[in-house]
Formats: sequence, structure tokens, C-alpha cells
Amino acid sequence: MSKSTFLAEHELSELAVWRQELHSRPELSGHEEKTAQAVQAVLRATGADQVITGLGGHGVLGIYQGENSGPTIMLRAELDGLPIQEISELPYRSLVPGKAHLCGHDGHMTILAAVARGLSRQRPCRGRAVLLFQPAEEDGSGAAAVLADKRFEQVRPDFVFSLHNLPGLPLGQVAVAEGLVNCASRGMQIVLSGRTAHASSPELGVSPQAAIARLLGEINALGRGGVLDEGFSMVTVTHARLGEPAFGISPGHAEVWVTLRTLTDSKMDALRTQAESLVQSVAESEGLRAEITYRDVFNHCMNDAEAVAHLRNALDAESVHYSGQGLPLRGSEDFGRFNYRSKAAMFFLGAGVQHPGLHEPDYDFPDELIEVGSRVFTRALRNLLG
Repeated sequence: MSKSTFLAEHELSELAVWRQELHSRPELSGHEEKTAQAVQAVLRATGADQVITGLGGHGVLGIYQGENSGPTIMLRAELDGLPIQEISELPYRSLVPGKAHLCGHDGHMTILAAVARGLSRQRPCRGRAVLLFQPAEEDGSGAAAVLADKRFEQVRPDFVFSLHNLPGLPLGQVAVAEGLVNCASRGMQIVLSGRTAHASSPELGVSPQAAIARLLGEINALGRGGVLDEGFSMVTVTHARLGEPAFGISPGHAEVWVTLRTLTDSKMDALRTQAESLVQSVAESEGLRAEITYRDVFNHCMNDAEAVAHLRNALDAESVHYSGQGLPLRGSEDFGRFNYRSKAAMFFLGAGVQHPGLHEPDYDFPDELIEVGSRVFTRALRNLLG
């Protein structure tokens, strides 16, 4: 079976321009209104039989119906950017201070836009091809919100496929494997409360200074990373604040934010118990109240074996080199939630060995990946739907 060539060079250039426009105007999780509008315009221009908007927030779903009955195959991309200042001289760098597409979601959306162009010319012979542009992946809330939306029941996909670009892997090569591919993680927000006092009489208050120093020194020891096996765990301090920026106040309030990370959900339960126990012990010893809340909760991400087999068939047909190199990854993905409803699998598309890493301030999605990513997805759809 020969490689598909459903996009002309001028179309790839047009798609790259569209990607760069998305890149210049990023929106954060839960606020992707204008990005969603741009996606809706693309889906309608390609003649989608149905466009569902506002799915699980600002999610957008495009449905392309086949002539005969058959399975429903869904492809998923993400809408949101990151709260990071871009450092770049690119002509299309972010125009929004403190926000940027530094994970490649602009590129993932563009790959699905390319697939939509192909579907506009060749509908499935059977079943349905569904393109999901999901909100709020970066904070872990988007997939859950989409699945909880009653309108998603209209879709009920048999298979769900996704991709993520992967710096460090040679450009255009693919990593794919069955089983665990992404870690579980969650953000743990620790608030320590004591009593403020005048800076000249700190003994009259209860300061969290000693407690925050102990936590910063001890909590990382609960999980130091290492080999990514079943026992893997990692704790990363991401933010800390003590008191207010003033010289006349002995502080009575402190916050520490940490990310807990494990390979499996079951290991996360154990790490969470350890971390909570440490926080409470430190707080009590210093006469403080401790409050713990969780944000950005990601379950581990598991690839279904049958779904992976379909991806490998598409990769073979498109002559794309692949292996299981580098998997599983330490990073987290909310795509794993789809595996509770459908047979789901994600593959990782190399962005280049020396390419800046994801979430780094000078990262940019390689436009060369639009063509290869859309070819693989399109082939998977044609293999399954005809």
C-alpha cells in the first residue's frame, strides 16, 4: 500500500500559516473561546455533517458521516496553551503576554484540520469519522468534562486516537507501545496558617517559616524519580510563598505547591498518603493549621493493544519509522480517560533530537509534522472505515 498524498504543497503551506496564527494568539485552559471559533470555521468549511460546540467547555466536535453503518473512530487534539512567557524572535510569536503555545497544541489542531480537508474530499465508506478539539488538557480537566457532557453520548466512539509531538525523538519518527505510556500526576496545594505579628515582636505570632523550610527540604525525598518502573515516584516543588512582601510583618501564612508523580494510579494513592502525613506532622510540630487541596489531577495513560495495532498498520502503510523508544514518559496526559469508554491509543511524533523541550520558553511546533501526522491519522481512518 503506497503512501497517501491527499494534500498538495500549497495546502500544507496554508495549514502552516493557520498553525502560526493559532500560535500567536494562545488561550489558557477553560478560556479557549476564540481558538474554538477558528476550529469551527475550519470544520464548517470542510463540510462536516455536524459540528457540536461548547462541549465540556469550549470543546468542538466535527462529525463526518459514512454512507453505510459501521464503527465510530474519533481523533483528538487539544485547544489550550500555557501560562508561560514565550522567548522567541519568530514573526508569529505569542502576542499575549505571559501565555504561549509551548506544548504544540497549535500543531495538533492543525493536523486534525488537515485530516478534515481529506475528509471533505473522501467521506468514510462506512461508520463515522469524528474530530474532537478538546479544551483544558493542560490542567487535566478537559477530557473529564467532555466525557461528562451528555452530548458526547451521541458519539460513543469505538476507537479514539491521539498524538503528541515529542522533542528528543528524531523528526518525523514515532514512538508507540501498548500499555502504560504516561504517568499519573496531581498538583498538591499546601496552605499553612499561623498568626501574624509585628516584625519587631515575632514571638507574639506563629510563623510558618520553620515549617516551610522543613517541607522544602523533606517533601522531595518522598519521591526522587529514577528508573521509570512500577515503583517510580517523584515529587517536584513548583511554587512557594511565605507571608507578604512587607518588612513590618512577621508572617502567619505560607503556601507550598508540589507535583506528585507516579507511573500508576495505585502508586499515586500511596504517595499521596505519605505526603499528607508529612505535611500534617510538620504543621502540628510548629503549631500551625494545614489545609491540602488538589488540582491538575491526571490519571495514568494506558494504550489499548488493539488500538495500537491499528496505529501500527497505519504507520506501516505510510512508511513511517516507529519503535517503543522512550516509553513510558514521565509527563502526564488526560487522554487516558478516554480508555475508560473506548479502545484508545496515543502515539508520539518526533520533533527533533535537539529541539527545545515541551513547556520550555523557546519551544515551537515543527510545521514539517503537519504532513506526516495527518497522513497517519487519515490512513488509520481509511483502514477502519474504508
